[in-house]
Formats: sequence, C-alpha cells, structure tokens
Amino acid sequence: MTNWTGLLNVVDVEATCWTGDPPPGQTNEIIEIGITVVDLATRTRLSKHGIIVRPTRSTVSEFCTELTTLTQQQVDQGIDFAQACRLLTTEFAARDRPWASWGDYDRNQFRTQCAATGVDYPFGPDHTNAKLVFTESHALRRRPGMDKALKLAELPLDGTHHRGEDDAWNIAALVVNVLDRDSWRITTVD
Repeated sequence: MTNWTGLLNVVDVEATCWTGDPPPGQTNEIIEIGITVVDLATRTRLSKHGIIVRPTRSTVSEFCTELTTLTQQQVDQGIDFAQACRLLTTEFAARDRPWASWGDYDRNQFRTQCAATGVDYPFGPDHTNAKLVFTESHALRRRPGMDKALKLAELPLDGTHHRGEDDAWNIAALVVNVLDRDSWRITTVD
C-alpha cells in the first residue's frame, strides 16, 4: 500500500454559464470556488469551504441559477477574483500543496481567467485529474460524471450538485475511495 502524506486541496469551480453561447461581451467567469482539504495519510476529509466570487465580465443567467442555485445578488456579495486567488494561496497553501479536480475544466478555467485578468495563477504544478484516476482505478471504459462515480463507488451525494463547496466535498470522497484502492497518483502539469 502506498503511504501518501501531507494535505491535498480538492477544488471545484462553478462559472457563469448559458444554454448556448455567452451573450455578446460576456465570458465564462468563476463565481464559486469549492475547496475540501484531504489528509492523505489518514485518508480523511478535513474541511469544506466555499468562496463566492463576484464576476466582472459576465452576469448570472437564469440557466446558471437553475444549475448552481447561485443568483446574481449572491455573487454580487462575493470577493473579486484576485482576492479569491490570494485566499487560495494564503489560507490553503495552494502553491505548495498538490491539488485535484474532477477533470481538467477547473484547472483550465483558472488558467484562462488568470491570463485574461492578469491575476497570478494560484496553484503549483502538482494537479491530479481525479476523474481520470477514478476511471483507471475502477477499470471503466468511459469517464463518469461525479454523480455517476459516487453511485459506482456506493457513496452518497452530499449537498447540492453543481455547488462548488458540495461538489469539492463529494470529489474528495471519491479521492479517498481511490486512495483506499491504492490507485492514487499525483501528476505534474505545465
């Protein structure tokens, strides 16, 4: 059995979205960052956090509210993206800890939004695509969505699906499942 040590940040973001293309002049922006800290040695979820982020180049559509439950009024009360990234580095040691997300969307969204806004990318190079590792661990032919993966692992869906805070918590449960199967790995990305 591999003895992993240290802490892992599991991250899930929600972003502004629409049923089709964004309205003219708008672009996808992070509106919630969910983060769960996992102790790799004890294989436990330690803490669950949600950071509401105020968008500046888009608004929350009706579709986005139906999907995430987040409203424009709620995100208007959030912190700006630069503050959220600083919080990740100061409160969650994001540059120093490995991190994981369900797929590459979250990592790509951070990279895109950081480049577009001039904000420093808050994470270090050690990122694991938990969806890929789960798929390999369970010898699946197709990569499942998080809710289907929870069913396959016989784990409950806690909270509200498509809320970053709750999804990060659920993804962390899947990470622990893969750790228990001795199939976890941390990869380095550019």
